[in-house]
Amino acid sequence: MIKIIMNGYNGKMGKVICDIVSKDPECDIVAGIDITTSNAVFPTYININDCDMPADVIIDFSTAAAVPSVIEYALKKKLPVVICTTGLSEDTLNQIDKASEIIPVFKSANMSLGINLIAKLISKAAKLLSESGFDIEITERHHNQKIDAPSGTAILLADSVNEALDNKYSYVYDRSQRREKRSPKEIGITAVRGGSIVGEHSVIFAGKDEVIEFKHNAYSKEVFAVGAVKAAKFVTGKPAGKYDMQDIMQQL
Repeated sequence: MIKIIMNGYNGKMGKVICDIVSKDPECDIVAGIDITTSNAVFPTYININDCDMPADVIIDFSTAAAVPSVIEYALKKKLPVVICTTGLSEDTLNQIDKASEIIPVFKSANMSLGINLIAKLISKAAKLLSESGFDIEITERHHNQKIDAPSGTAILLADSVNEALDNKYSYVYDRSQRREKRSPKEIGITAVRGGSIVGEHSVIFAGKDEVIEFKHNAYSKEVFAVGAVKAAKFVTGKPAGKYDMQDIMQQL
């Protein structure tokens, strides 16, 4: 039985993860951390440093501001940690890199298997299509409560393309101040916020007289929660290092 500490258990994603784990015979949530606590079947804490429950792994699905303390706690307890939170600062990303030298850290901007499959496919498509002069655009749409823009997933997809193209492309987030033609060496990224959209991402390869589009729609938060639980199982018992969804994809 894998014992999980759930950081952000009382948030929208945290609640979905808790529900999935409650039905999974292979794992159990032994403690929950959140700034607002409510009745739960496990011990809850406002401050993660007050948690003294024995555990095997931490799942973080909270806010960017909370991640540094989660990393510090994981280092102190020598626990693997799954970071699902996006919009992280450069300082936090550097902290994660350093922590991965001591503990296993699983980090992905999107925990969906579908998105990570698309990331793999578009990296292959980019190599072929860029040589034929295709322009690359990424659009993402999310609910009106999402704070960061563009989404971490949009950046993940852009990075997948750019890495396949030797990182020769720049990212353009806003064309309103640009009075010039589109550069062939850029990836446009557009964010839309509205209503209750769970998550929609499109990667568009636009060439002369033809368009190829890779699209992913998430219709519920459960797809991300399932991936987070898979990640917790995967990273438990692993040696120190950085892991992501592509590591899981290789096992499927």
